[in-house]
Amino acid sequence: MNPQKAASAARTTPYHRWPLYAAGFTTAFGAHAVAAGLGAESEDIGLSLLGLGILLALYDIAEVFLKPVFGALSDRIGPKPVIVGGLLAFAAGSLIGLWADQPAMLAAARLGQGMAASAFSPASSASVARLAGTKTGRYFGRYGSWKGLGYAIGPLLGALAILAGGFALLFAILSGLALVIAAWTVIAMPRLEPLPRTRYTIVDVWRQSTEKSFLGPTVVLAASTGALGAAVGFLPALAAREGLGTTGSIAVVTALAVASSAVQPRIGARRDRGKVADRPGMIVGLACIAAGTALAAVLPGALWVYAAAVLIGLGIGIATPLAFAHLADSTPKERLGRTMGSAELGRELGDAGGPLLVGGMAVAAGLPWGLGALAVLVGAAALAAPSAPATRAPSAKDPG
Repeated sequence: MNPQKAASAARTTPYHRWPLYAAGFTTAFGAHAVAAGLGAESEDIGLSLLGLGILLALYDIAEVFLKPVFGALSDRIGPKPVIVGGLLAFAAGSLIGLWADQPAMLAAARLGQGMAASAFSPASSASVARLAGTKTGRYFGRYGSWKGLGYAIGPLLGALAILAGGFALLFAILSGLALVIAAWTVIAMPRLEPLPRTRYTIVDVWRQSTEKSFLGPTVVLAASTGALGAAVGFLPALAAREGLGTTGSIAVVTALAVASSAVQPRIGARRDRGKVADRPGMIVGLACIAAGTALAAVLPGALWVYAAAVLIGLGIGIATPLAFAHLADSTPKERLGRTMGSAELGRELGDAGGPLLVGGMAVAAGLPWGLGALAVLVGAAALAAPSAPATRAPSAKDPG
């Protein structure tokens, strides 16, 4: 059986896709579990606020620089070895965290995890696209749902692990999880051979990067992720101001993530059946995010904070699978890795920019103004939402 026929057979076998969902869960779980633990334990391990900020940023900084690189590598050699290698590197980087009582070792572990996630995250996205066939919406919805689950339970499980055995136990769990998923990927995922690639000039790459079919969904992903990053940090702060305890404040993030995880597979499946179009769906998703963010800014009370979290989560759950599916359907298969890596770069920039915008405005004028500014920008991002591609973009191997 040639690689294309093998891929076609794999599309009908859910077992082959489950390791990819698990890889998505791992990067989200690892990022948020460690981040929440750092915030909670920063004083006990001697971190200043500046040191905490640096440690939190290292994961994202590594991803910003390396995701496009590893995405292109997965196009060149095939995604499976990049996913397996990235998971093994994540396991090795997590082991550094066994000496997490030293800030320098924490920084090394965090940076190592970010570099490793830069490899397996875009390669997993590209693999989902190649194995999805005509059901890109459904399978990106499931992929996003599992990542959302990682965001939801990461802080809670991370806190339990730290309480039980400190950072050493948390990093040991993350290392073991990555090893298990790497072995699962080796066994279950089919090898997707690299496809013949067209040589592109710098002008070609620039044109591809500025096409609305790429730039539009990437802006949508950046806006959605920016809102997520800001909500994870500032909604618990709002909940705490309303008198909720630590558990009640952290549960706001869980409510957001559960709402997002629940809606993504459904929206993706409706998209594949032609009941949700890309542009209107992305606009509705961003409108929900903007409305939820504005709600948190203007209406006091714990109930409204939770309502805002659910509304933001629903918006993210609507916009994200539509944007990823649009990218997959409008990109030639031989450069899916590079495209997904570049789109993930946009997400990381949004993830960093959203909290910075809200925090900067909050210092200058108060938190409601910061959230209001974010709501306006997310709403404006809807102007970039592209129309659905009529068909999947042809690859270099396709006739005509």
